[in-house]
Amino acid sequence: MIFYIFNFYLGVLFLDSLEEKPKYMAWPVLGLLVFVTVIGFENILYPFQNQGLSVVFSWVFLLLAYIVPYALISAQIGTTFTHDGGGLATWVRHTSGDTLGYWTSWMYWSSTLPYLIDVSNSVIVAFSWLILGDNSLDRHMSNTWFGILTFVVILIFIILENLFTRSLEVMSLIGGAAMFLMGVLFVFMAAAGVAKGFPIATQPFNLAAFKPHFSTHYFSTTGLLIFATSGAELGATYIGQLRNPKKEFPKAMWMLALMTGFLVIFGSLALSVFFNANHLPADLKMNGSFYAFKMLGEQWGVGKLFMYMFAGTQLVFMLAQLAVLIDASSRVLSADTAIQFMPKWLLQKNKQGRPIHSYIFTASLCLFLLLMSSTLPNINSVFNWLLNLNGIVSPYKTCWVFFAFVSLRLQQDKFQSSYVFIKNQKLALFVGAWCFLFTFVCATMGFMPQEAAWGTPAFMHQLLMNIVSVLVLFGLGFVMPVLARLELKHQHHSLN
Repeated sequence: MIFYIFNFYLGVLFLDSLEEKPKYMAWPVLGLLVFVTVIGFENILYPFQNQGLSVVFSWVFLLLAYIVPYALISAQIGTTFTHDGGGLATWVRHTSGDTLGYWTSWMYWSSTLPYLIDVSNSVIVAFSWLILGDNSLDRHMSNTWFGILTFVVILIFIILENLFTRSLEVMSLIGGAAMFLMGVLFVFMAAAGVAKGFPIATQPFNLAAFKPHFSTHYFSTTGLLIFATSGAELGATYIGQLRNPKKEFPKAMWMLALMTGFLVIFGSLALSVFFNANHLPADLKMNGSFYAFKMLGEQWGVGKLFMYMFAGTQLVFMLAQLAVLIDASSRVLSADTAIQFMPKWLLQKNKQGRPIHSYIFTASLCLFLLLMSSTLPNINSVFNWLLNLNGIVSPYKTCWVFFAFVSLRLQQDKFQSSYVFIKNQKLALFVGAWCFLFTFVCATMGFMPQEAAWGTPAFMHQLLMNIVSVLVLFGLGFVMPVLARLELKHQHHSLN
């Protein structure tokens, strides 16, 4: 599978010289390409720490009632707009107008910023494990320096952005595929260890252990499960590269849903073999992946070999992801009809065609989030808060997928869809509305801090940080059209 991905991207790099022989992407390649950008091994750790072994119940429920419908909803909308290159903002613009298309673009862009910082954090953590070989980063660095280094990493990649080429996409895909293979390796070797008689850390390991304890905390942590599995709509940007997109794109989405289901369900079970789900480390979200592969290596008598393999894979993938994220997060502001609502100075490009002011704007908002996070007591709390912020903004962004689907089905006589998810319109509208409502509620519940007890100063501190961050990230979307109108008004005065 990795060979096919690598071969495809080499073809893209030399597309100009091969125009007479167009290269098509096989649908399994698209399924894997989207998969590695949607979920990684570390995404299983976050919900596992929040919900313990009962997260398996959550994953099974989500697979049937959310992940599969989400993927197939994306398949229908993607095959409806095959000539537009896909894209969430494009879907909303076609079904609901330019203004909502702009809002989709803005929320999509702003929701990537916490993830951009999260990836930068992960780069530093991966470096620390490669150098130190353990979890002692917080003993060598304060949370202030952790934030400074995170920002420095972002700045370096912004400055070097002009040197990046599409080879980074190849590196990202290879790293992502390697990440998936590491996850599969972990699952099968954990199962082999149990079969060989190695003990299971979580006890009791019975049906009662999987029973969820429904509470405010349980529902407030579900947004991270959505964040961990969101992104099926990303495949639409490649839909034009399929030989027969109307038939092959739905197959790729089915593949995505099934691979995701396998990794999250069996990955969570494998984690319970090494970690006691009833007494998890406080820093599991930050260091859990490294702990897991370290314990796997120790169990099979190879020391820290697997841990270093994972740390190297994590570092390569995160560095490539960082480069792609910085470029994509800045370029999306000038895409589609968003340009009508943005001041021209923000979209101004340099000689290399890079939106340099957008880069500065991106860096400034990242610095704002990092300064807020510096008020937290330690590196682990900084890492967790920035990660949990993704569990708020990412699901809000995903709501637009289901909004576009409902709008499409309400106007199904206007649009021709070669693939139809649920032919009965009322049932389709019900499923779309359910997914929208579920996602919106989970995002809203995500405002509740997950690592602090209700009513404590730490809880109120993080709650305020969550509210302010979301208001700034999404609220600036109201400011941009106002600045664009003032700029246009000033130009008219200058001409007169």
